[in-house]
Amino acid sequence: MNESPDPLKPKYKRVLLKLSGEGFGSPGKSGINIDDTLKISRQAKKVLERGVQLAIVIGGGNLLRGEQFSAGGTVIKKTTAHYMGMLATILNGLALQSCLESIGCETRLMTAIRMETVAEPYIVRRAVRHLEKNRIVILAGGTGTPFVTTDTAAALRACELEANILLKATKVDGVYTEDPEINPHAQKYHKLTHAQVLRDNLRVMDAAAIDMCRGAKLPILVFNFNKEGNIERAIAGQDLGTLVETV
Repeated sequence: MNESPDPLKPKYKRVLLKLSGEGFGSPGKSGINIDDTLKISRQAKKVLERGVQLAIVIGGGNLLRGEQFSAGGTVIKKTTAHYMGMLATILNGLALQSCLESIGCETRLMTAIRMETVAEPYIVRRAVRHLEKNRIVILAGGTGTPFVTTDTAAALRACELEANILLKATKVDGVYTEDPEINPHAQKYHKLTHAQVLRDNLRVMDAAAIDMCRGAKLPILVFNFNKEGNIERAIAGQDLGTLVETV
């Protein structure tokens, strides 16, 4: 008797997951929500158990956004504000690492800003080795330089680590013609090209990140990670969210 195919069989071997800071905090509140962080961790563990090599780039908007300190004549310089935002991602990284390890995952937290007391410095070859040893690699601190978004950091790391796909996890189930929270009649895109995203200035990731992925012919999937099991479904190549790829 033939067994039915596994609908969650991974399509991709090595994946870069970009998590915004919103994934770590309650809506409308600042700080880290451990229940939400554990929810992400449980999804990540299921992916790891299927043999997928998983690297995660994290944002820090739930704690601090650099631009909030660099506008309106504040005494904090833009460069300093951006470094503050990078440090916020490291706080999220420590929380995610603890949650993952509490449910039995082996992890490594790597940072673009050196702080060996709490994390390893990011080195490409070392990160690849951790992935090969079935460890979840958490990448914090952005690129380590100001004026660069964590989206661009995710694109850069995905290219460096030779990921098969970049998963952009959001609280919206894809890319729309307009903001669906403002216009309920906005239309969802199911597939796009990198060129279309840049041409139409669609809010997928910043232009530098999209252009980098286009050059590397790296597909991007924008999807809602809040729905239980969606990270697994995304890695299995199921039809969800919006897929951005080079034709």
